[in-house]
Amino acid sequence: MKYRTLGRTGIKVSPYCLGAMMFGANGNPDHDDCVRIIHKALDAGVNFVDTADAYARGESEEIVGKALNGRRDDVVLATKAHLPMGDDPNQQGNSRRWLVRALEDSLRRLGTDHVDLFQIHRPAPDTDIEETLSALTDLVRAGKVRAVGTSTFPASELVEAQWVAERRGLVRFRTEQPPYSVLDRGIEQEVLPVCERYGVGTLVYSPLAGGMLTGRYRKGREADTHRARFGFAYLTDERRLDAVEELIPLAREAGMSLTHLAMAFAIAHPGVTSAIVGPRTMGHLDDLLAGAGTTLTDEVLDRIDAIVPPGTGVGTLDMAYHPPALGRPLLRRRPVEERAAV
Repeated sequence: MKYRTLGRTGIKVSPYCLGAMMFGANGNPDHDDCVRIIHKALDAGVNFVDTADAYARGESEEIVGKALNGRRDDVVLATKAHLPMGDDPNQQGNSRRWLVRALEDSLRRLGTDHVDLFQIHRPAPDTDIEETLSALTDLVRAGKVRAVGTSTFPASELVEAQWVAERRGLVRFRTEQPPYSVLDRGIEQEVLPVCERYGVGTLVYSPLAGGMLTGRYRKGREADTHRARFGFAYLTDERRLDAVEELIPLAREAGMSLTHLAMAFAIAHPGVTSAIVGPRTMGHLDDLLAGAGTTLTDEVLDRIDAIVPPGTGVGTLDMAYHPPALGRPLLRRRPVEERAAV
């Protein structure tokens, strides 16, 4: 594989990043099989592995730790914290109190004394970004973290964090992990340009649009897949299904599978460092690796632009981040008495 530099960290990573979300109870519960999948990816040249404490409540990290025993120094290891890890309201979020403990727990499960990339899994509007960056700075200085990053942060919050880091002399976020695929191109408007401007590397997730760009979800057909059993709404979104029906013949004419077209698209953008692949089975990994050398011509990219225009999206993933005001009416409506006084 041709390795790329992760932002301006100097760290070289593969254009495919092995995502470990499907390892454990939420996907593949067979630890030995998961270890074999990880080893095969490493043997194929993938040197970037991404997990999180919340994936199967730590089980994913434990599996990754087993797989990297004896191979840790050859891997750029990333994990994340923020999502709830218990019933205690303080066992989540971006506070110093939680991040320090969350990292210690992750290091124990991973069987290592440091991670190369520690990411904030989601924004936390109730926590001052200086509080978060201050805690991360101490973790970097303690040698437990090499670089820090974010996931699904809006462009405005990425810029704010860069300014706070500069003015307070704190570590900067060096990476961002947003959703990105042929069907989800919203980050092309602001997030990717901001990342390029500040030298922030991007490892994009769901390049297969949550499975929709595998060809297993078709209009008028009911798919009996692992993801379908979870009842995700995006899998039955008519707009997304219509776009898939246009993309399938395009991939066929280009002489490749829809999966390979989707992965090639994700890593073709100059602002994208690496695309996260999340195989649940060895067969999934084999198919993804088979398309690792696929490239798209300008003609194919132009035709993709005609189906889903740049900077736009077709529906949204169920797991996508939405700012609190979009989901909580009280945050976007003045009190009745104030409205009446106008």
